[in-house]
This record gives sequence, structure tokens and C-alpha cells, in this order.
Amino acid sequence: MTTIRPAIDAAVRRVIAERTEALFRASGAFREGHFLLKSGRHGDAYVEKFQVLQDPVATSELCGLWAAGVTGPDGTSLVEVVAGPTTGGILLAFETARQLGVRSIFAEEVRGDDGTTRRAFRRGFTIAPGERVLLVDDILTTGGSLLAMIPSVEAFGGEIVECAVLVDRSGGRTTLISPATGRTYPFRALWQLDLPTYEPGRATCPRCADGTPLHAPGSTGTGSSPTAAGTGPDAGASRPTDRTG
Repeated sequence: MTTIRPAIDAAVRRVIAERTEALFRASGAFREGHFLLKSGRHGDAYVEKFQVLQDPVATSELCGLWAAGVTGPDGTSLVEVVAGPTTGGILLAFETARQLGVRSIFAEEVRGDDGTTRRAFRRGFTIAPGERVLLVDDILTTGGSLLAMIPSVEAFGGEIVECAVLVDRSGGRTTLISPATGRTYPFRALWQLDLPTYEPGRATCPRCADGTPLHAPGSTGTGSSPTAAGTGPDAGASRPTDRTG
């Protein structure tokens, strides 16, 4: 049995990844073309997670894939609270918690007197010492949002069972390390996605070279603001975030 389990697990992960990709593509959340990223670099694909999160049926299915991973053989939840960061993480934490029959809370970004930012549970949210926690988020690139939540959970004495995202763009992580304590926590993504980015210009960006119009979608734009291919960032266009982790 132990010799075939890894193969079974790999097959399940592949099916989950294929289904996640299908949901993102069907909703228009995964777009291919020529995009100006917040970093100023160019990409030939872009993930707009709110296109899939606006669909309750698709969101419920995706959260169900997480929930199944923290449900015991007897059908009971292995976690007692699900937490996510603002903004997309609020929706995901709530739906996952609903399916598990546990509490849902979220962490907000707050700025200290010294100008630094951190994630904090406000609005009366607490975690009891030893309470088992599932951390969720939408897309991870650098891990910023999830990593920023970990110290707040640890400060309460909560026990992080797993960190989970819909899409991993970080290069295939399997763990996250607490920036406060150095503790290592398991990490799981429904879909691992490798999206290369390029410096602007015909010599470095394939889409600049072939003349594909440049678009700058984002939270304040419509996703249809073209700029001339091969030029630098358009100061008047909104840009995609090129993150969410």
C-alpha cells in the first residue's frame, strides 16, 4: 500500500489542478495576451481571481477541495477556525468554514506608528490557545499575505494545521516559514502555475517583439487599456497586482 500511495496522491493532485484551471478559465479569471504588471514587467498571462470569486458555485467548489483535505475519516473537521487575509481571503475563509461547520475570521493590514505594516485580527476576532487553524488565500506569489498572518495566529497560541491557496505562483512551495518564530507549516495549492515575466522591450519581451497590444487590467481599470507594445509602463493605466500572496 505504501508503494502506490504517492502515485495515488499525485493523480489526485493532478485532477484537482486540472479542475481548478478549468474553473479559472471558464470564468475568465485566467487570461492570455500581453499584460503590464504592477512591477513594471510584462507577462503573457494574468490571473484575475475575482472573476472566479464572483461565482458562488465555482467558489464553493474550490473551497470544497480545501475542506476535503482537512476532514477526518469520520467526516469531522480537523480544524476549528478558518482564517484569511483581506480581501479575497474573506470570501474563501467564510465558504470553507461554512462547509466545515467551524468559525471564519479574517486578518486586516494595519500600519504601525513606525510606518511598517502587519496583519492583525481586529473586530473582536480571537483564537484560543491550541485552537487548530486553517489559513487560506487566493493566489500566492511571494507569500506576503499568508506569512504576515502567521505571527498573529502564533501570538494567540493557535496551532496552524495548514496554509492553503487556490493558485501557487511561487515556484512550487511545500511549506511556509513563520517570520516571527521560524516554525515551518505545511503549504498546499490547488493549482501550481508558472507564469514568466519579462522586462519591457522587443529584445526581452516576446509579446513586445510580435506586436501584441499591451493591456493593463487591475482593480481600478476595466482590463482593456491598451498601450503601444514595446513601450514602458503607461502612467495613466491601472495595473494588475502581479501578486496576491
